[in-house]
Amino acid sequence: MSSRNEYNSSAQTTAKQYEDKPEEVPKPPQGWKRLKWLGPSFLWMLSAAGSGELLFTPRIAALYGYSLLWALLAAVILKWFINREVGRFSVCTGATILEGFRRLPGPKNWAIWLILVPQVVVAIATVAGLSGAAATALILMTGGTVQLWTVIIIAVTAAIVFLGQYKTVEKISSYIGIARTVAVVAAAIFVFPNLKNLGAGLLPQMPSDVQYQEILPWLGFMLAGAAGLMWYSYWVDARGYGAAALKQEQPLEPNQINEEERDRLRGWISLMTLSNTLAVVGALLAALSFLILGGELLYPQGLVPTENQVAETLGSLLGNLWGPFGFWFMIAIVFITFCSTTLSVQDGFGRMFADGTNILCQGFGVQGRWTNEKFLRKAYIVGLLAVLPIGIYLFFGQPIALLQLAGGIEAAHIPIVTGLTLYLNHQMLPKDLQPSKFTWAGTAIAGLFFAVFAMIYLLQLLGVMGSGG
Repeated sequence: MSSRNEYNSSAQTTAKQYEDKPEEVPKPPQGWKRLKWLGPSFLWMLSAAGSGELLFTPRIAALYGYSLLWALLAAVILKWFINREVGRFSVCTGATILEGFRRLPGPKNWAIWLILVPQVVVAIATVAGLSGAAATALILMTGGTVQLWTVIIIAVTAAIVFLGQYKTVEKISSYIGIARTVAVVAAAIFVFPNLKNLGAGLLPQMPSDVQYQEILPWLGFMLAGAAGLMWYSYWVDARGYGAAALKQEQPLEPNQINEEERDRLRGWISLMTLSNTLAVVGALLAALSFLILGGELLYPQGLVPTENQVAETLGSLLGNLWGPFGFWFMIAIVFITFCSTTLSVQDGFGRMFADGTNILCQGFGVQGRWTNEKFLRKAYIVGLLAVLPIGIYLFFGQPIALLQLAGGIEAAHIPIVTGLTLYLNHQMLPKDLQPSKFTWAGTAIAGLFFAVFAMIYLLQLLGVMGSGG
């Protein structure tokens, strides 16, 4: 009886979706209604908040002061270009970015393999590292062991994503992101940085003792890594931006639609650009604030967030300012931010791996549940994003090392995602929907920026280049 009810419910839901499905690209929202469509960018902004902003930025400031401020600004601004191009493809075609990569010329699905295989390591290490970092806050509040709380956090966040809906994750993430940004910006203003030292950090330079295994993960996770950039297309698709509202099984061919619908797509691109820009500004404010707090409070004392002392060290950021209240307030921020970022990561990776597996299975002629994205997504949430991270954390037990591994792969992967996306938009979109020359150049420079850092890190790793680079 239960099975029949579930079937009927599913059939009704499917029928309703097809009833609601528009026959042409809908008009983009106007005025204040646009604010209701900012969720994908807030979720994107929060997907790396726990690592790129909250963990690695104070750590970099504690090690090098303000000397790498220029790199922070460059990474955030350049990722605006990349993310906009990923979003452009989904807005104009209604397809995810992996579905686009599937259509690239060459051996079948070569780009999908190139993306997914390294990201398996990133997914496991990121969930394990973020949850382990969140647990360092929880043990200060409740006692217990980091290992126990890490297991509980991974299990609970995975259950929320497994059972929940996109809109729930989006709403929680948006509120947390706004609250955290307001709190740390207020704290940074209260500290009031040394403007001379801060200004000196705008000049491109590298500290003599720089270690690229610290710099590369920081830049890779700052705002969003390669995976986070791709997730944006899934969240744009889930929200129904532009052609995604058509809910087509095959990507829309923008060359074959009329001028009115193309004009609507340009309106959706404009909305996506606004949303993307607000997310970048919010992320930049938070990152600058954490850099200032780290540079003013941690750097003079030589305090560096390390492994199982992550929360305690970060708590001193506000504890030194506002006493016990500031310390515990910061501990709460640490816990909530790492947990909400874990939610975003599990949601994003679950969608991406389900989509990628579906594409690969179709390529091999596989049918049935292995091409059912809903089933695949839940399977990945349980196996790849819960069970394996628990095992890896219990074996290694080093959240920062795990996140450094993931961040390094993310940074090295960004030039690949950038190049493939630019080629895809050039080949599949009509000229009036393609990026301008300025946008194309900015996106290409972004890919080169991360490629240079990845290459220097590799040379340093091989002993070809010394620490200072």
